[in-house]
Amino acid sequence: MRALGLLLCLLAAASPLRAQETREAPTEVDVELFIAVDVSRSMEPFELEIQRRGYAEALTSDAVLSAVANGLLGRIAITYVEWAGADSQSVVVPWTLLRSRQDAERVAGRIGARFAPSMRRTSISAVLLSAARSIEANDFAGMRRVIDVSGDGPNNMGPPIEAARDEVLAAGIVINGIPLMTRDEFSTRWSIDDLDLYYRDCVIGGAGAFVMPVTDWQAFSDTVRRKLVLEIAGLAPPARVIRAQAEEPEPYNCLVGEELWDSNRYIYREP
Repeated sequence: MRALGLLLCLLAAASPLRAQETREAPTEVDVELFIAVDVSRSMEPFELEIQRRGYAEALTSDAVLSAVANGLLGRIAITYVEWAGADSQSVVVPWTLLRSRQDAERVAGRIGARFAPSMRRTSISAVLLSAARSIEANDFAGMRRVIDVSGDGPNNMGPPIEAARDEVLAAGIVINGIPLMTRDEFSTRWSIDDLDLYYRDCVIGGAGAFVMPVTDWQAFSDTVRRKLVLEIAGLAPPARVIRAQAEEPEPYNCLVGEELWDSNRYIYREP
């Protein structure tokens, strides 16, 4: 009886090791791409639709599919998340292996079927930290790991943007940005004229990081397609900031969004 008990104890002690040894290895991919799309209340419904359609069209384009196929492994891992405030992140497409047109069309279908309403506030810092955790916890191992974040305003909620960015970069993750610099009466209240410079100096970072501003919604789909090709292929962009809208302040105030929020929240409704 004592021998049987000893045997059971040994088996119990060995089971975690055995489970660890038999655990399936992560799938290797060329890049792990976390797409973070702004759906804060400053975004009009038609703008949200343009974003979703733009990403869906870009992912199924010949240019993007060719970039995937020409990678060393010929496959990427992708997730698509909509975000706003510090606690407002919604996974539209969970981590998915993309290696064919059929895979891309399935991802695009999920993006195009999304018609959720906008959410309050803007926390770029929170979505960057959430993205980093998601990348660390997924079932893929990418040769490169990239967060692709779009937004129409500066951080105004959650941790300071510089601290969040630096934490993500320390994990070896690259951050690229699409500042949405189209203007209407509502978005102007909560954004800044030099959002491209804000993204350059306060948001993006890592090897080859770049910003691609959008100043006209008609150009959104083309901008996203070019950006995805660069990210998937690991190519150097033609310029880190393709088009600057204002002179660069020295040094840049990365708390401008929080200050703008504090000055406006007593005048306007919260976005």
